[in-house]
Amino acid sequence: MPKKSSWALWGAALFLAWNGLLLLFLWSRPPSPAPGSGGSSSRLPSELIRLAQDAEAELERQKELLRQIHRLSGLWELRRRRQKAPTTPPARGSLAAAPSSEEEAAALPVLVLACDRSTVRRCLDKLLRYRPSARRHPVIVSQDCGHAETARVIASYGDAVAHIRQPDLSDIPVPPEHRKFQGYYRIARHYRWALGQVFRVFRYRAAIVVEDDLEVAPDFFEYFEAALPLLRDDRTLWCVSAWNDNGREQMVDVSQAELLYRTDFFPGLGWLLLAELWDELEPKWPRAFWDDWMRQPEQRRGRSCVRPEVSRTMTFGRKGVSHGQFFDQYLKFIKLNDRFVPFTRLDLSYLKKDEYERSFLPRVYSAPEVRVEELQGNRRRDLGAVRLQYSGRDAFKAFAKALGLMDDLKSGVPRAGYRGIVSFVYRGRRVYLAPPRDWTGYDPTWS
Repeated sequence: MPKKSSWALWGAALFLAWNGLLLLFLWSRPPSPAPGSGGSSSRLPSELIRLAQDAEAELERQKELLRQIHRLSGLWELRRRRQKAPTTPPARGSLAAAPSSEEEAAALPVLVLACDRSTVRRCLDKLLRYRPSARRHPVIVSQDCGHAETARVIASYGDAVAHIRQPDLSDIPVPPEHRKFQGYYRIARHYRWALGQVFRVFRYRAAIVVEDDLEVAPDFFEYFEAALPLLRDDRTLWCVSAWNDNGREQMVDVSQAELLYRTDFFPGLGWLLLAELWDELEPKWPRAFWDDWMRQPEQRRGRSCVRPEVSRTMTFGRKGVSHGQFFDQYLKFIKLNDRFVPFTRLDLSYLKKDEYERSFLPRVYSAPEVRVEELQGNRRRDLGAVRLQYSGRDAFKAFAKALGLMDDLKSGVPRAGYRGIVSFVYRGRRVYLAPPRDWTGYDPTWS
């Protein structure tokens, strides 16, 4: 008998047995005397109500048990199908046929982290609209929080997405001073579980991670497809991100949507990682604040990410555990790329560390140095690209604030920075906010 049928029979048998035990329990319960009552007739209504409430509670528990059985059965069936090669080529975009071993090795799934935003529909609609192949890019939605409305929205997509649910919804013990940060602990727990499902249960070798409040660009999948071989080949890279922290429309060159950079700052907000990185991070995954933990030197280990000039994601989620921090000032103004760039047909070898530094660093330090007042006064436009030099943390923060950049540093690393250099557009021209040429490394106390 096929494994799926065995699971179904086992689930049905368990369901019937549980119902039998429930009825036996309810029938064998001794009547409870009602306070102040001396007769059985006066106890009957309250006893019936109590029995009905008990039965309702037990039925809800049974429903959840059946849902868990169904999810486990589905996971086992997916694993069985992935291990069995098809005898005939699958139709383009079909989810029903099992992938071949070549397709399985090449699959690049998207993991969507969801909780209680029913607006996840906006995220999923764009992902499904732009993905070139359902076989190549399966979408896995991992839901935390147990929010019923969000679950219904996800379920409405049927087989177009795989819906998995984080099973542990309990409160997390936190230090007294972190009580208001309980949400960050739940997010870290969810990330650990969901990434474990992708790399341990589904056994994918790479994955793109997005959250439920992100909208993706038309060339989102094209970008990650092209960057994946680079990430595998260059061990000085540890992620590819769709996000530019300083990507507001007036601060990027939309005519150079194909332009990519290396960055020492972990951007997140739509990012690609390899299974090998999860092998490294999982044993020491933090209990909270996972993204800032990723930005610590102990995790980054001198590695960089790739990020675009023009973001391939934008966030529409003001509501969240951060209570809109940065959203009104920065995030809602991020420019989402709207022009398809055929990245898979471009040569991205210029992003490999040695080649990148041979071209990028001379370009930065050959640019004429200007003062911030000259930039703000829009003077010396004949110079083209220019460099604004800072020599300490306070100078960096002052220049960043004056020019509209995000001015916070994590372990000394500026947002979107590479070797301390932040590239952006100011009043129509390229500006490099850069440390001195003899820069020797980040100072983690600049935080």
